[in-house]
Amino acid sequence: MADHISEAKQMKIEQVAVIKEKLEKAQSVVLVEYKGITVAQDTKLRAQCRANNVEYKVLKNRLVKKALEQLGIEGFDKALEETTAFAFGYDDCVTPAKVIADNAKEIKCLNIKCGLVEGAFADKATIEKLATIPPKEVLIAQFLGLLQSPMSGFARVLAAIAEKQEA
Repeated sequence: MADHISEAKQMKIEQVAVIKEKLEKAQSVVLVEYKGITVAQDTKLRAQCRANNVEYKVLKNRLVKKALEQLGIEGFDKALEETTAFAFGYDDCVTPAKVIADNAKEIKCLNIKCGLVEGAFADKATIEKLATIPPKEVLIAQFLGLLQSPMSGFARVLAAIAEKQEA
């Protein structure tokens, strides 16, 4: 007699596969406790996530636990209790942490639990530090400013030397 998998079990297997794919694709994932959030707050949070290309999902802890086990990622057992939402960032590691941390200042019941950064467990403190890193564009501008600073100083010195020689 052939093994028959129930329809419900097959759906769970498929859901775990989808979660596993999201976890593999994401640069970072922030796990968030959201117990007590109002519909208006949740709507605003989701809109900000979408605007920043962050996928915000409420998933079954049990299924996420299974996906993490299949990927060989540990450290999430305690975080996967109670209500948990997941903010997936596919573009960079910083944006999900920044969006959630910014919203947590306003929405007091929003609490960062921990996260997954480039395939590894990251505690709450690490995620909060990530949230303080400036956006990529700002970092590039700062870097370019650093590169230009010595050059403009050098140009001023050359101009001063040229002025002295003309006098």
